[in-house]
Amino acid sequence: MRKHVVILGGGYGGLTVAHQLLEKDLPDYDLTLVDRMPYQGLKTEYYALAAGTVPDIDIRVEFPPDPRLNKVYGVVESVDLNHKHIFFMDRDPLEYDVLVIALGCVDKYHDIPGAERYSNSIQSLSSTRITYQRVNDVKPYGQVSIVGGGLSGVEMASELRESRPDLNIRILDRGTSILSAFPVKLQTFVRTWFEKHDIEMVHQVAVTRLEDGVIYNQGELIYTDTTVWTAGIQPSPVVRQLNVGKDKQGRVLLNEYHQIPQYRDVYVVGDCASLSFSPSAQAAEAQGKQVADVIAAIAKGEDPHLGIIKLKGVLGSLGKKSGFGVMGKRTVMLGKVPRILKSGVLWLSKHHKG
Repeated sequence: MRKHVVILGGGYGGLTVAHQLLEKDLPDYDLTLVDRMPYQGLKTEYYALAAGTVPDIDIRVEFPPDPRLNKVYGVVESVDLNHKHIFFMDRDPLEYDVLVIALGCVDKYHDIPGAERYSNSIQSLSSTRITYQRVNDVKPYGQVSIVGGGLSGVEMASELRESRPDLNIRILDRGTSILSAFPVKLQTFVRTWFEKHDIEMVHQVAVTRLEDGVIYNQGELIYTDTTVWTAGIQPSPVVRQLNVGKDKQGRVLLNEYHQIPQYRDVYVVGDCASLSFSPSAQAAEAQGKQVADVIAAIAKGEDPHLGIIKLKGVLGSLGKKSGFGVMGKRTVMLGKVPRILKSGVLWLSKHHKG
């Protein structure tokens, strides 16, 4: 009897599972990939699209044109784990035997009034297109504010400086330094780069409200022409609806095979999975490879044997000519070399060689 494997989400994790299962060519297994778009959006590069330094087509990767991969396009509304049904907003339900949930993340607004309505997102390709238009329509010498001093906020600010040297750009962060999760040497390098390129850094900001053109830092009013939100992420709403065990961040608790313990035919990959490391494209791809290995082993009647996922590090950009990175445990890289490496990683992702 044939089994139907459905992968929800064609991002880094989901697409890795699809590629790996196609390579394994499992008999008696049908494979379906579900996404709202007919291509993968390279999410790690959305900041560049929002800034206007790359065109849309440069950060899109077509799904495999393999006849063994059925593609379904639609917006997932919910999943019934007990009856193995996937419900959509815009099409008929879909049944599965094995399910891989790789729906990624969305912005987290921390219940701040007006945050979602009056800020712009770079979490989806469609929202990033809107952000590009709003940011680049800001009048000359207008003010762009970026809320959140982590990796996404830093890359957005630096890329926008390259795209629009006329703009006033500020980054608002609740900590004492941008990139507070990174080594001090790296923080200092990036702060110096920001100072040299006239990007204002405002620290220890407690955003309490957003209105049109105004960010409230408790009682202080910070005026802005447009705001970009990079101050946190959370799992997809579909995952948040699931009645399963989750960690404090709302990510699904899994067993050693990346399965939901009470639903062993359901796997969760990427930003929605509770893992021992922070969400990233690299982690999603590594986990996706292991999920494909588990599915293949079970299909062959074998016991899965998985190694420990080891991440290579983190790379970030400061425009197109400089960057930063942490490789291995704490090896810091600064300047042109990490930027070149990041471009190489992007090339590998576009050609499915990651």
